[in-house]
Amino acid sequence: MTNSTATTSPWRHPVVLAVLGALLLWGGWAPHPTAWLVPLLFIGWVPYLVMERQLTLAGARKGRVFASTYLFLVLWNALTTWWVSYADLAAGIAAVVLNALLMCLPLMAFRQTKKRLGNRIGYLSLPVFWVAFEQLHLHWDITWPWLTLGNGFAAAPQWVQWYEYTGFLGGSVWVWVVNLAFFQLAMNNEQLTIVGKQFSRPLLIAHCLLLIILPIGLSYLIGATYQEKGPTAEIVVVQPNLDPYVEKFEGGAKFVPYDDQLTRLLALSEQHLTPQTRLVLWPETALEEPYWENTIESNPKIRRVREWLAQHPGVALLTGITTINSYPNKEAASETARHRDDLGYYDIFNTGAYFASATAPIAFYHKSRLVPGVEKIPPILASLISHIDLGGTVGSVGSQAERTVYRAPANAPALRVAPVICYESIYGDFVGEYAHNGATLLGLITNDAWWHDSPGYRQLLSYGQLRCIETRRDLARSANTGFTGFINQKGEITQREKAWVPTASRATVHLNEEATFYVRFGELIGRGAQVLAVLLLLVAIVVGWNRKTAFT
Repeated sequence: MTNSTATTSPWRHPVVLAVLGALLLWGGWAPHPTAWLVPLLFIGWVPYLVMERQLTLAGARKGRVFASTYLFLVLWNALTTWWVSYADLAAGIAAVVLNALLMCLPLMAFRQTKKRLGNRIGYLSLPVFWVAFEQLHLHWDITWPWLTLGNGFAAAPQWVQWYEYTGFLGGSVWVWVVNLAFFQLAMNNEQLTIVGKQFSRPLLIAHCLLLIILPIGLSYLIGATYQEKGPTAEIVVVQPNLDPYVEKFEGGAKFVPYDDQLTRLLALSEQHLTPQTRLVLWPETALEEPYWENTIESNPKIRRVREWLAQHPGVALLTGITTINSYPNKEAASETARHRDDLGYYDIFNTGAYFASATAPIAFYHKSRLVPGVEKIPPILASLISHIDLGGTVGSVGSQAERTVYRAPANAPALRVAPVICYESIYGDFVGEYAHNGATLLGLITNDAWWHDSPGYRQLLSYGQLRCIETRRDLARSANTGFTGFINQKGEITQREKAWVPTASRATVHLNEEATFYVRFGELIGRGAQVLAVLLLLVAIVVGWNRKTAFT
């Protein structure tokens, strides 16, 4: 294929390639996740690679290359995460525009490395830079890793049972390796060699297919031989189905009084309890009316909860709740603390509260992976997004550094639940810390109704399947509404209640105490990619400097 053909063919136009690539990658995050569309991830980056090479060979200006790259990324983001705009139009625009801009960083690093170190090292650096960026995107203030490539396999958990070793960044590497193989196949007539010597077209096709088939085959082998581990316990999860826009919060057009909300939670729980039930889960902010932690026991609703637990000895409760904690002075206050003259310094927390029994002290966990622009406003973006509402409490709320694991109730010594709150379930290494700290069950409490009936809550459900594989832990899921149910240690959804109805679900789960390789060692791939990325950039800078000085 000649350059003239490439430039005259409408299918090689940068805009067409950008749109095609965005559509293919969007397939991995379809509105209704399905394994049939996941293979599109394996070719989704090929149009971008073709576009970048074509523009490079044509001597296009940097601005044009960047504009074409950004068009591709912003379309992918818009097609996949448009549903954020249900909560707030400005929020949806910000999520798409800013995340696409950040995604340009590893692609620009790849271009500069290829320019200075040649095609072979350049293309091999691309997965390194991208995975290094994904690792960074898991930890900095403006974290939004929804489109981490390894998350694309959430619709096909049976393909990635080896995530218990690699975590979801292993899936990102897989996506890039296969895309580069298909790109070499597409460019074979142009004598582009990424790895090794040139091969015949049939051998290249076989190579591409093997790169897909072998990991899938290994995954099915792992899945077929894996057995659920640990003793069992009966769990109840509750879905009260309160619309957060009009029913859940005070001031809504159809606000349900907080006492009535609690009555609904207790009634739904009661309907599904048996003498074998050991734990009940209520969703994120199920108890929304702010509770001061130091005086919480005097609150009438907490007394109602304790009275109900006293009627069901042996049952523990994990519930979402909004809490407030005060500080004696400014020096003792956290970075996120607020101040009022009548209250002093205080923090608001999106909290998980655990009642091990009717009389045990309440154990609190403060949500730690906070949604940018909603629960956490990065200092550099404070003036830009402080007015944006993604759903929930606007402004920075408090958090904690460690992953809390709730102690087991007396009658279920193996039941140690991890309180995972909504957005936190996107993060593989973060959830793995719970298992590392001794959790035998993942307890996900969430409020998915902020994004209405959209792809968002369906994708979040699927992401939970990956966390189960990575940790080999069962997951009990309680949603205000969305999907309430259970996922087993192989990432299989074993029970799922209908969305948008008040309901509850009961199941027997396994309580695994063993730690997977991923739980023990964390994101080896991500950290390794960051080290390699720094080394590659240093080498590229030195080589570029030497070339510049050689011509002066």
